[in-house]
Amino acid sequence: MCLVPPRVSLQDISICIFVCSFVPSFGRETLLTTPVIPQSDQSIDSEDFIHLNILEKRVLNNSEVSVQYLCSKPCTVTLEAVASSEFRTGVLVYKKRWKNEKHLHISRTQTVHLKFPNIMVYRDDYFIRRSIIVHTVILYAWINHKPVGSYDAKQDESYLQAIAKNYTLLETVPPCERPYKDHKVCFKWSSEHMWRLQANRIPQCLHETDAVEILSFPYASSGEKTGIVKKFKRFHNRELETIRQHQIDYPKFTISVWLYLLHHCEKNLCGIFYFIDPGEMYSTPAVFLNEEGYVHIQMRLVKGEDLAVKTIFSLPLKQWFRLDLSFNGGQIEIIIVGKNLKRQHHQSFKEDFYYDDMAGYFVLGGSGYAPGIEGFFGPVKYYRLIILETKQISNHLYDKEITEQIELYYERCADIQEIVSGYGHLVKQGQAVAELQIWGKTKCDAFVWGKELREKYHTLFSLLQEMDFNQNNTVLEVASFFLAVIFETGLAVPIDPLQGLLYSLVGAQRSERLAVMNLGYKHYQGINNYPLDLELSYAYYNNIALKTSHDQHATKGDQAFVETIRLRDDELLKAQLRNGDVFMWLKYEQRLAQMLFWGQQGVAKNPEAAIEWYSKGALETEDPILIYDYAIILFKGHGVKKNTRLALELMKKAASKGLHQAMNGLGWYYHNFKRDYIKAAKYWLKAEEMGNPDASYNLGALHLDGIYPGVPSRNRTLAAEYFYKAAQGGHVEGTIRCSLYYITGNMENFARDPEKAVIWAKHIAEKNGYLGHVIRKALNAYLELSWHEALLYYVLAAEAGIEVSQTNLAHICEERPELARRYLATNCVWRYYNFSISQINAPSFAYLKMGDFYYYGYQNHSKDLELSVQMYAQAALEGDSQGFFNLALLMEEGNSIPPYILDHLQINRTLRSTNISILQELYQRCWSHCNQELINPCSLALLYFYLRVFWNNILHSTLIYFMGTFLVSILIAFAVQYFQSLSGKYLPRVFHNTPHYYTEFFPPNAF
Repeated sequence: MCLVPPRVSLQDISICIFVCSFVPSFGRETLLTTPVIPQSDQSIDSEDFIHLNILEKRVLNNSEVSVQYLCSKPCTVTLEAVASSEFRTGVLVYKKRWKNEKHLHISRTQTVHLKFPNIMVYRDDYFIRRSIIVHTVILYAWINHKPVGSYDAKQDESYLQAIAKNYTLLETVPPCERPYKDHKVCFKWSSEHMWRLQANRIPQCLHETDAVEILSFPYASSGEKTGIVKKFKRFHNRELETIRQHQIDYPKFTISVWLYLLHHCEKNLCGIFYFIDPGEMYSTPAVFLNEEGYVHIQMRLVKGEDLAVKTIFSLPLKQWFRLDLSFNGGQIEIIIVGKNLKRQHHQSFKEDFYYDDMAGYFVLGGSGYAPGIEGFFGPVKYYRLIILETKQISNHLYDKEITEQIELYYERCADIQEIVSGYGHLVKQGQAVAELQIWGKTKCDAFVWGKELREKYHTLFSLLQEMDFNQNNTVLEVASFFLAVIFETGLAVPIDPLQGLLYSLVGAQRSERLAVMNLGYKHYQGINNYPLDLELSYAYYNNIALKTSHDQHATKGDQAFVETIRLRDDELLKAQLRNGDVFMWLKYEQRLAQMLFWGQQGVAKNPEAAIEWYSKGALETEDPILIYDYAIILFKGHGVKKNTRLALELMKKAASKGLHQAMNGLGWYYHNFKRDYIKAAKYWLKAEEMGNPDASYNLGALHLDGIYPGVPSRNRTLAAEYFYKAAQGGHVEGTIRCSLYYITGNMENFARDPEKAVIWAKHIAEKNGYLGHVIRKALNAYLELSWHEALLYYVLAAEAGIEVSQTNLAHICEERPELARRYLATNCVWRYYNFSISQINAPSFAYLKMGDFYYYGYQNHSKDLELSVQMYAQAALEGDSQGFFNLALLMEEGNSIPPYILDHLQINRTLRSTNISILQELYQRCWSHCNQELINPCSLALLYFYLRVFWNNILHSTLIYFMGTFLVSILIAFAVQYFQSLSGKYLPRVFHNTPHYYTEFFPPNAF
């Protein structure tokens, strides 16, 4: 049952060693305790005595106790009751004292009525909300003689110094067997009724254990500075929470981790798992792998210092094993077990460790402070309060199939890039060979592409033959992920989820960007048998977000600007054609230079040509953006020789024209080149006032580094505020930092929110230039009518979680159903529209598509009217008039819209009395959201609705009503025919409003 500590005052009381055996205690061993030696019993011959007589030895209010005693000298008689509950011991709950100075050498009897706190003796009721379970109640009685001399002299009247003493145990009463208290108060009828409804209900705490499953699914660690972040909460069970707090300076816990290592650490220390405290310092325990393969364990001492130890054994490579670590005060036990493997290391210290698992956060793998291991994490179990031996730990490999596949993969062939490269080469040449020998390297016996396999995967071979498959092809750069997609989607082969997961993990461990994105997306959505795990999803997305920040500053590599181009938008597609209107940009040197530098608008990335255009424009025109861009190129020496003097002149010129980027650039110059932080801050403050997010980030960096002029020390809180402001302006690094604050919850004003952390990291990861290159390849293939190649690239991007690629792939499958049926084992249209609507930036037409599928039923998916209504309502909330139109048509057909949907649409409850009122509201909203001509389906539907209402209210004759309706129908038909001749876009039930397009993805309520 749920308990609370008794609401009575506490006093420190000394209890003799004999009595202590009756009182449960949470006392712990510690090297800091001071031994206490009790004084020897006084050898005096005294006739004093004291006895306790209780009629009913139960803890009841007004229990009558008869105290019989004799004093040979003036004395003080004390009666005390001390209670112990599940989480409190030695609590004084009753005390009474009286003096006896006259009746000496005479036996006397005093009757006492015990009074206990209500929560000890009564049941829960309206006033007593939390009765407690009492384990023991001890009633003490003793006599102390008064000292000779002044009565005011101080004396020790404790139980230990008593002349005569006695005690007895009282029987406790369970809460449910106690009586109700008569409070002599009249209840309100409503209060009494609510209390009686719950009077006989026995409160129970939910089952809670100290065992925490930190990880239950494989995690591919690439050896980079990103990992899984966990934060532990206080226990709901107060007993467990009391134990946890009690063990802060005497830790007792066990952590068990499954590992598969590919290499030992290449950079001093690599993180296995560790705690980071609120001050961003390592805490107990911090467990790392060093260059020789030994385990490095670091602890924080109670006195504030750090202590470290190294194991006497190294960890094995390319073998699954379990690392068990347990702490017992100053004792550490490290054990590794695996197949034909068991090693143990014990270490003792004479210092107490400090350990508070709620102060800070827990990291599995890498972080901003240390790279992670290179390999894989298996299940991770953490026992917060107990020490377990290896045989007692319940932490088994969850899915032996995938762990065995990982082990078998690295035994057979670790270089999958080599395999796919050779595979593509052989496919293109049409060769039939038994084994692969690529680039003169050691052959891989894992895969044999003989006649049997080529015949089995004939369709896949045909697909690859139709593509331009060469060693520079982007598919080769995402080799493992390519195989993962093949097996997960059944791309010309039977679906095999196990092999799909294997190659996704292998690719993510090799840091293939699309493979990492795929795992982040699947764990974010909890789809395809991947468990929903936001912390695991963040670990993957943060990996790519950090790479995006680095990739954007690199001019080399196959990168392209990530653009949102939908295949449904004919106008936007025309702008992508090389012979289309894109070359109108030639007269705008600034835009052309940007397109060449970043690879935008269908223009191939060409930094050298971009620099020529930048140079020409900056020196010959007065365009401040061209001047600024060229100044940055000269500062950094991208493709040209560095020229700081000219760059500074150009930057000042651009700033003088009011360009906020140039004002920020001047601050950057004085910070990086002159180390003049005063001038740097001055320019950054001006740029920030002008709305420059880079300046906000830079000001935050000054505060974080503790070098802001006039501020003596670091200010992490103020720095975080600047980073948040930069993130709201779309700043990449600012967004990454804020996502870290949300996942750790270690920063003031940033409450822990793993979902928001994932959304922000995902937003940055989806800007990655290498991902943009794949999307651009897909678009170019589509424009060139290379359907097979477009299908493949869009499948790669769609499985990585890119929304625009998901809807584009679904569009291709609708356009070319024979292509989808031939190569994909999955239901392409349903799968990718369904994936799209789960995204935070899903377009309204995707909701309309899924609404239609649910309304009519789609292939092997049955009808679901409620889901259809939800989809149309979501499209309406996105501002799509067709969503309102379809909802109105559903009502016209006699279907009702659930009240929660109407609440979601914020339709006033006063309008819900009749269907006519709701229909009117839906048609009016349809008309107000329609951005077409004056005459459109919404306006016609609204006009027809008003005519019907008018006709029903005015005309009562059935014949007139029929004839009038017939004439109005003819009029509406002519109007619709006229409208269709003008627009040719809309038909009843399936008209589509022009979708809204966006050029960037932004997290909700953030950008």
